[in-house]
Amino acid sequence: MSTMNFNVKDFHIPRWEELPNIELYMDQVLTYIENTLKDYIKVETNEKLITKTMINNYVKQNVILPPQNKKYNKLHIAELFVICILKQVYSIPEIKNLISLALKTSSPEVSYNKFCDILTESLISTFEGTEYSIASTLTAEQYLLKNVVQSFANKLYVQIAYLYKE
Repeated sequence: MSTMNFNVKDFHIPRWEELPNIELYMDQVLTYIENTLKDYIKVETNEKLITKTMINNYVKQNVILPPQNKKYNKLHIAELFVICILKQVYSIPEIKNLISLALKTSSPEVSYNKFCDILTESLISTFEGTEYSIASTLTAEQYLLKNVVQSFANKLYVQIAYLYKE
């Protein structure tokens, strides 16, 4: 991960409406997620951010639903983005519970977009040392989500600012 070119304002995870409208095969999903997140998540040199084995394990552990005809839809892809980000700081069973909670309180589209928005806001406030601008308008579930994604923002900040500084 190159830290010299990192600009938090460039951070972007595709929102629900930006995710592919067609179902993707496993290799396409892997490439899409890897290309989107590679500059933001530190992995060891020979490791992959996400692999076929990981996805198969998420299906076996009922974290995500099985693909239909070996193809992954928007919900799969959104959940895999969430998993890839949150597994940096949480266990897979914890992530499963957090996804389940989110889907009980809102539709997949609303939950995923809120995750992306709050994550972006958390990253910007962490890297710029500013206050979280929408904190007073959050519901209890959104406040929980803010704290969940804040842990990722804090870890990324420490990695970029200190641990992996070039």
